[in-house]
Order: sequence, then C-alpha cells, then structure tokens
Amino acid sequence: MDMIRIKLEKSVLSVKKGTVLSELISRDGGEVSPVFAEVNDEIVAPGHILEQDSEVTWLYPDSRETLDILRHSTAHLLAQAVLDLFPGTQTGIGPAVENGFYYDFLRETPFTNDDLVIIEKKMQELAAKDFVIKKEDYPKEDARKLFQDLKHDLKDELIQEKGGDTVSCYRQGDFIDFCLGPHVPSTGMIKHFRILSVSGAYWKGEEKGKQMQRIYGTVFFSKDELDKHLALIEEAKKRDHRKLGPELDLFSFHEDLGAGLILWHAKGGAIRYAIEDYWREEHFKAGYEMLFSPHIAKLDVWKRSGHTEFYDAMYPPFETDEIQYQLKPMNCPFHIMVYNSRQRSYRDLPLRWAELGTVYRYERSGVLHGLMRARGFTQDDAHIFCRPDQLEEEIKNTIALALRMLNTFGFKEFDVFLSTRPAKYVGALEDWDKATKALEDALKNVGLEFRVDPGEGVFYGPKIDIKIRDALQRSWQCTTIQLDFNLSERFNIHYVGEDGKYHRPFMIHRALLGSLERFFGILIEHYNGNFPLWMAPVQVMIIPIADRHNEYAAKLNDIFKEKGIRSEIDSRREKMGYKIRHAESNKIPLILIVGDKEISSNTASLRVHTIGDIGRIEIDDFLEKVTDFIQNRYLSVEF
Repeated sequence: MDMIRIKLEKSVLSVKKGTVLSELISRDGGEVSPVFAEVNDEIVAPGHILEQDSEVTWLYPDSRETLDILRHSTAHLLAQAVLDLFPGTQTGIGPAVENGFYYDFLRETPFTNDDLVIIEKKMQELAAKDFVIKKEDYPKEDARKLFQDLKHDLKDELIQEKGGDTVSCYRQGDFIDFCLGPHVPSTGMIKHFRILSVSGAYWKGEEKGKQMQRIYGTVFFSKDELDKHLALIEEAKKRDHRKLGPELDLFSFHEDLGAGLILWHAKGGAIRYAIEDYWREEHFKAGYEMLFSPHIAKLDVWKRSGHTEFYDAMYPPFETDEIQYQLKPMNCPFHIMVYNSRQRSYRDLPLRWAELGTVYRYERSGVLHGLMRARGFTQDDAHIFCRPDQLEEEIKNTIALALRMLNTFGFKEFDVFLSTRPAKYVGALEDWDKATKALEDALKNVGLEFRVDPGEGVFYGPKIDIKIRDALQRSWQCTTIQLDFNLSERFNIHYVGEDGKYHRPFMIHRALLGSLERFFGILIEHYNGNFPLWMAPVQVMIIPIADRHNEYAAKLNDIFKEKGIRSEIDSRREKMGYKIRHAESNKIPLILIVGDKEISSNTASLRVHTIGDIGRIEIDDFLEKVTDFIQNRYLSVEF
C-alpha cells in the first residue's frame, strides 16, 4: 500500500495515500479545530485528499490572517452576486479590512438599501452552490484580453499597472477576478455574513478618478461571532459622537461656518482643557519644551518642505502684499526654522519640542466625519532632534510616554505596526537600515508585540504606528513615531560634532494622541459620554431640595470651585426627580442633594452616576476623596 510523508506543525507522519486531511487534525492536538489548512502553499478544506508528500500548516478561526482570507473571499462572492444581478456593472477592488470587507463598483444607477438586501440574498444562494474557488495563471496579455472581452476596463487597467509577466486570477462558477489570493477552497465555506452599507469612493483614491460605489460587509466563521459583531455595530450607533456631542452640549458644526470646522462649546472646552493640562504636564516631565507657531507661512516654505509636491490636502494659497501665503497643513517646517535659528552643538542634543498646533487640510466633503475627519484640527505634535547614538533611547522614551498617557485615558489594548522602506524613498540606505533597526530594537526593549508592514513606511522614513482598542474593540490610529530623512536635507539642518565637523541629526516626528478633535471623538464613543471624573465637564452637580437650601448649596459650590472642582447648582423650581434625571441624562459623575438634615450635619446625600444612591457623606470626606480622584486621574471612583 502506497504511503506518503506528511509534515505537521508538531509531528511528521507516514499515512496512506488518499488519507483525508481532517483525519490528521487530532494528531496535532489543540483545543480549537482549524477551519482549513495550507498544504504545499495551497489553501484547502479539511476534506482535502492527500495524494503526495506534503507540508501542512493549520489555519485557525482566531487568526487575523485566516479571517482576512475569509473576508477577501466574501468580497469576491459579493462581486459575483452584483454582476449576476446587475449585468454591465464594472468591478474595482475588494480587499479585506478591519472587521469586514468591501468591494468597489462602477455603475450609473446608485445602489439602494433594497438592492443591498437582494444582493445579500443572492450571495447566500451562490455560497450554497459551493463553487470551487480555483487559481488560474495567465500570461499578462492573455489576462488583459480576458477582461477586455468581458468589458471590464477597470480590471484591464489594474492588470496593465500591477500585473507581472504572469497574472493570477481566481474563478468561482462563471465569475473570475484578477487577484493575488489566497482564498477559501469553495464558496460553501462562506456562511455567516451581512451586507452593511454603501457609500461613495474614488477610483484608486484619486479625487479626479471615477466615482465608484463601495459596498461594505462583514463575515465571521460562526453565527455567534457575527451576531456579537452586529450587536457592537448597533451599540456604536448609540455611541456616535456626532449624536452624543450635541446632546451633551460639547461641540457643534454650522453650515455658515464651513464644512469640517468645529466649534467647541464650554463643556467640550472644559474636557479639552483637562486633556491639554495633562498633556503639558507629562511633556514637561519628559523633558520637552513648548513651541508656538503661526497658522500661515509664505508659500515658498511649503515648496521647500515638499508639501506642495507630495501633499494633496492643502488649501489653495492666497496673496497679500503681492506675496503668496499658505494655511499650514503641518507644523514641521516651523520647528525646523527654530532649530536653524542658531548653530547647534552635539552637547545641545537631544532637543524635544512640542506644540499643540492647529492645522488646516482640505479634506474632500465625502470623507468628512464629525470630529474624526475634519478640515481644521489641533495636532499634539512634537519633533525630536538627536544624534545617531541617542536615537534608540529617544524612540524608547517616546513609546513609554505614549503608553503611559494612553493608559491614563483608559486605553489598555494596542495593535502596533513597524512600517519599513517603500519602493520610492529619500535618504541613504545606511540611514534607513539604522533607523529601522532603532525602531525595532526600541519596540522589543519595551516589550511590545508588533507586526512588520513591509514597504509601508512613508517616503521620508520608517515609522511606528500604535492603534488603540476602544470599549467596542474597534481599532483607532493614535500614536505615530516617524523618522524623517527628507526635511533634514531640504532645510539643511546640522550640528557641530565633537570632532568639530558638521553632522546631520536624526529628526523624529511624533504625535501621541493624533489630533485633539479626533481623540475627543474617540473618548466620547469609548466612554459613551460617561467621562471619568477628572475629565468630566461638570464633575459635581449640587441640587438643593427647596429654595431655603440654596444658600448652603452656594456655599458648597464656592468651596468646590476654590479646590478646582468643576461644580454647578441646579436651583430651578422643578421636582427633585426631574432634576436628578436631568443630571443623570447629562452624565454628571457626582450628584449632591442637600436639605435640612444635610445643612444641620454639614453633609450631603451622594449619588454616583451609573451606580445610584450612596448615602450621606461628610463634606470634608467628600472633598478629600474627590480631590484625590481628580489629581491622580483615576478612571473610576469609589466611596
């Protein structure tokens, strides 16, 4: 009887030719069963028949890579359904993304919500037919002709631009797509999905490109996972900062002001003050100095920095006194000018300069999204100028500062990425290698797990990105640490070394929170508006039971304000229940109710938001606890 050799992850087996792959799963152990496997570089189902010596790698449902394969395969299923239902539609691209997938389509008639329901039903029908998903390789010109004959001009364009001598395509039933793969073995493995929405998109992300329609969906390996995710989507709608912000009187947008421009109200301003106060405190401790820069500069500054050449989201320049000026999209050139304002010595370095600098970027109206994507926003920006021997330590300290601050705001889970040299870059290879190693070593030294994104660095240097996970497990880009070989050359910055010669310093761009507006939006949704005491715009609401208790309430209010506690009095002639509900609906952390008994005993009856009635508390005890909670920036309070 013919025997074949199978190399598994934990063992090497000799089995009969024709053995079903699923029979070997138990041989490798593990509590979770794999959903499919990679056999000799081919993705196969557990029912695959082993006919030759093979190397098997199990693919599990909890793996991001495995889930991405399922998501990308479901995007193909979506495209197949759309082409079946709406002949003549052109297909663009359909990648896996965080929590799902999308596919871009070119079609004159807009897709409606009713269309999405029909598309999802067709996808279920196609999945049930269990089409085998097969890879087919073609010479480049044959692949182009294949899609030309199908009148899929966009695919022909993609193959012409991105295809090599041999082009890989994937076929399922009568549907075929230009794709690098991999995919699940058959459509029958795609079971638990939902089509979510449709929006506009530009072909290749270019504003002058064709207007596409982007259909979004999500998919999981189990119905339970899908149901959980759909529940999170519903919860996210309730937490939407664009809804909660105006309800809580935090900020507003106005047509008369202009799209993407934000007005911070007094309560939002109080939270911003708390954020900025903490931000400055931590930066001074970490050895930073504060800079301030103007909102405009001569257009020549942005030509020299390369922004006019490389950066698309700039407002048009304007002319004054026959000189062209530009609204600033970034703060970097100003900090470099400060550096170049005098000669620097190796003894001066490192220089750490931070700025809460407001910048302006012309984001397209279609991508504006409340606080998350605005046209005017404030970056928590900083630039570090250091010697090569200081680079790794500065990066390590920056990562530590970022994690400490994000933890204080209540974020404990992170996704970390190291992005390396892209195909087009500036600077010497030696510097790139040194900088990338410094980033990698710093991440390892602080004990952070990270993924390498090959070729995803910016043209001027490698970078570290730290994404936070919020209460709904959504990922948000916050911290970025970027090394720059471009501006240092363009502005010819240098320092005098110990050898008396000129040397070019390393320049680090870094933002820890990103933009204050976007970070504020994330905080609103993370906490559902229930901000920790130290951030809350109104920390204590004092409610007198009757008019005769107003004087005592005012006395408490004065004491609290003197201690730096943000307090208010609700002395309206309304029923107590109404005033308590009003304070609760405004998510005020602490409510103090005062009446005759409280006045006679110098106490107050305490209610804690989301917890309820705590009982009577001594004012001195209350003051001591609250001051401690605020000064130490605790995320929860306990009386």
